[in-house]
Order: sequence, then C-alpha cells, then structure tokens
Amino acid sequence: MPASHLPFEKSEYERRLARVREAMAAQQLDLLFIEDPSNMAWLTGYDGWSFYVHQGVLVFLDEDPVWWGRSQDANGALRTVWMEDSHVAWYPDHYVQSTLCHPMELLAAMIRDRGYGSSRIGVELENYYFSAKAFLVLQHELPDAILADATALVNWQRAVKSEPEIAFMRKAARISEKIIDYVIERVEPGVRKSEVVAEIYGKAIRGTDEDWGDYPAIVPLLPSGSDAAAPHLTWDGRIFEKEMATFFEIAGCYRRYHAPFCRTIFLGTPPDHFRRAEAALVEGLEAGLDAARPGNTAADIARALALPLERAGIERSARAGYPIGLSYPPDWGERTISIREGDDTVLEPGMTFHFMPGLWMNDWGLEITESILIRDKGPAECLCDRPRQLFVKE
Repeated sequence: MPASHLPFEKSEYERRLARVREAMAAQQLDLLFIEDPSNMAWLTGYDGWSFYVHQGVLVFLDEDPVWWGRSQDANGALRTVWMEDSHVAWYPDHYVQSTLCHPMELLAAMIRDRGYGSSRIGVELENYYFSAKAFLVLQHELPDAILADATALVNWQRAVKSEPEIAFMRKAARISEKIIDYVIERVEPGVRKSEVVAEIYGKAIRGTDEDWGDYPAIVPLLPSGSDAAAPHLTWDGRIFEKEMATFFEIAGCYRRYHAPFCRTIFLGTPPDHFRRAEAALVEGLEAGLDAARPGNTAADIARALALPLERAGIERSARAGYPIGLSYPPDWGERTISIREGDDTVLEPGMTFHFMPGLWMNDWGLEITESILIRDKGPAECLCDRPRQLFVKE
C-alpha cells in the first residue's frame, strides 16, 4: 500500500506528474527514466540514502510511475512513495558493483517487457547519478530504442514552487537563522573550528521547537583568512584567529527542502578594503533584490548587483545565484537557471533562489547571501531575517 506519511498530499504529486508529462510530450518522449534522487523524491516521495547504487523512476504518459532500485532499498520505496506496491520494482543484490552483470540489463528487460523496446526514451545524461557505463549498457540492451537527452527536464518543472513547498522552505529558513545566530555568538579567537561545526550539525538536525531538521546536501563551508579565497573549503582542527575573517555557508533543511544562508565574521578590526567591499556588496544585494521581480530576468538581478561592485572596483566573474528547493548531496541547487549576464529566464512568482554573490579575492573572501522568493509583485522576499552585514567581533 502507498506510504502513510507522505510529505505532501497525493494531489501535489499528481500536479507535478502532469507538468512532467507535458514536458515529455513536448520532447516527443514515450518514456522517461530519471536517476536524480531529487527528481525521484519530487515526483514520487522516495526518500532514502541509496543514491550510491543504480536506482531510478520510470515515468509513463498514461500510467503511474515505477520506482526501480536495489532489492534492499525497495522496502524504503514501499514506505515512502505514493504509488501502489505493484509500482515498486527491484534488482537482486548480486548486480551491485558487479563486473559480470549490470543493473541496467534488468531495467532494459523491464522496459522491453512493458512494450517500450523501440520507443523514444528520455534519460538524464548530464547528471551526477547516471554513469557512462549505465548509458552504454542501456544503449546495448535497447538497440531499437532512441535514448534522448532529457537532462533537467524534471528540474525545470520544479522551478516554480507550490505553496506547500514554500512552507517547507520557510521552516528550513528558521533552522538557518538558528545556525547563524549560534555561529555569531560562539565564534571567537581560540575556538576550534571542528567544535563549532559539530554544534552546527547538532542545531541543523535538532531544528526548531516546532520542526526537526534534515541533513543538508552540502557540508558547512567556513574558510578563514586567505583560505577564504577558496569558496569550497570545509573545516579542520585549527582555531579561529584574531584579525581574520571567516565566512559561513550553511543551510537549514526540512524534509529535503533547503534555505542556504551565508554570513561573514571578522575577529578584530576589519581593514578598509573589507569595509568598502561590505558596503558595495550590501548595496548590490539590495539592488538585486529590488530587481528580482516577476517579469524581469535572472540577468536583471545580476546587472543590478554588478553596478555597485564595479563602482567600488571589485570584479567578480562567478554567477550570483541559482534555484533552490528539494535536494540531495552533493548539491542543493536545481541546476537550471543561473543569476548571471546572458541568462534571460523570466522570473515567475514562486521561484526560489540562493542569491549568492560571494566575493573571493586573491587572499580574502566575503559572503553575505540570501535565499529569496519571487513574489506576485514587488521585490523578492528574503526567507531568512538577519542583518545583511559583516559581523565584527573586536
């Protein structure tokens, strides 16, 4: 029987499935196979730490999806998906990491048995979870089928969030605020980074009084001093030192929905260049938030952000944000829209982004970011509510 504790009503999953089917029809796909765990969860509710083996969902135009994966993970599917038990299929464990056989052989047989052996089948070619070997085996086992690139087909349907999804992201934002409040209070010279990260995880999982927290798709990032020129360093056993800045990139997560949030702490007296960068970045952020209106484009946000930075003589080449929502490791972005010059995607009410214009210079870094919601009218709403500034602890 279907799962009894689904995150959303079945009507929400039906709405999502209808959107995906429309996109399938537009690409003339008879069948869609998705391996991205975020897309699997979004369409079916499946939630398990099983994305290190081959698994996926078959999406049809005229019947309920079929979850497919490892035999021991089928029990997780039976407990988390909205479909009937007959729509959960599995392969035996001796197929896992075998050099003699491959799970895609069985998936191909199931596709043929269902009458799709000579159909146009969409697969997520540009995806963390769909290997080159998996594609080659499917191609070999389905010689009469056309395997079409359906990369991000589902991801694009996730861009505009429903009200229940936005409610989950607001819960995640409360957890993000709790984490940042702790960091600002706790970080001081002599404190070990690993101790702070341990408590970050504790607060992330404990959540708020009302809502428990989930594990985020990315670990806490907190480089200090010159290391902050590298945005994706994590932590070690060193201590926080005087006259250094550390940025903290974290995300509260509720039922796989994220609200990334970044703030920077300076222990001591910030040099003038730091203060000038802070002023330009905050001005740019606020200009970008004002430009983040329905009918404008992602590029409009980027251009509004860039002007104050250019006036301050600051050059940054990285994109300034990306869509967020439901995600699994290794990324909490949705891998569709980018807030940057040249992306003319029109903003719609219900879209959610991590507005992330980090500054990573040669020997220092500064991050002040916001998770934002495009509203029905007016500038974007910030999901978190904390001062937009460099936090200084003398």
